Amino acid sequence: MAVLKKIRSRLFSTPEEAGSNGDAVERAGALTDAPEAAAIPEERYDIRPLTISQLDECWRLDQRCFVDGEAYSRETFEYLLNSPESVAYRAVTPDGLMVGFIVGLVEPQHTGHITTLGVAPEHRRRRIAERMLMRVEENFQRRHVRTIRLEVRSVNSGAQSLYRSLGYTVTQRLPRYYSNGGDGLLMLKSIE
Repeated sequence: MAVLKKIRSRLFSTPEEAGSNGDAVERAGALTDAPEAAAIPEERYDIRPLTISQLDECWRLDQRCFVDGEAYSRETFEYLLNSPESVAYRAVTPDGLMVGFIVGLVEPQHTGHITTLGVAPEHRRRRIAERMLMRVEENFQRRHVRTIRLEVRSVNSGAQSLYRSLGYTVTQRLPRYYSNGGDGLLMLKSIE
């Protein structure tokens, strides 16, 4: 439930204040340590809205994406997907299997927060995360968001590279940000 408290507190704080939480959970870590995609046939993925009706499927996928003890609880996903501030999408295969998810929140002061992003290990390195991020950014723009923020592990160079390629910049190092004591980086992107 600590994660829920952090998410709720962020709805009423500035991006600078929200970035100072020392033990928040990283949600972009599911972009690294992927098997090489060359060995897997390329598939077509659709990006669709993620709703409460996919709660259990999303939660199970999160457990696979974040095996380091940083997975969200089912209750946290339920809160996120029921929130009116939520912007959420899923990536699905042609047969309807969910292989990726992203959840963002529209926060005060025209800020969007990418709260979680995960891609199934066997479907990584196929631009799924990039496509989901772009879809969330489009939705944020329609909701008058001016700045998007996210947190990423300081050791997650793969995710950082993706975010940089999409225009995010590191603005702050967050010492001991994660529950395991790892440092985080706050990354911001202006979409005005």
